[in-house]
Amino acid sequence: MYNKVLKLALIVGILSGYISAMEIVGKIKVKGSSPHTYLVIEDNKTHKSYTISNAKDFNLINRQNEILKIEAKIIKKAVGPGFPAVIEVLEIKESK
Repeated sequence: MYNKVLKLALIVGILSGYISAMEIVGKIKVKGSSPHTYLVIEDNKTHKSYTISNAKDFNLINRQNEILKIEAKIIKKAVGPGFPAVIEVLEIKESK
């Protein structure tokens, strides 16, 4: 019985990672004032900004003002104005 519950929990955990993945098409921007700057992607449809937690992994700092289509998952929800949701980029699908 314990093994079945453990297997079910593992499957649900794995699937929840895939379900929470989302595609965003938007422009890469730097926001904030020095020295408190951060990299975001601004969604073209909703005009919401998402802070990118792993920008260095994809060298996104050098892709400012490019429109990208990315697959990402939310790791922290938005708190309010000035505190956008934090995402982790899983894949860059295309650049326009």
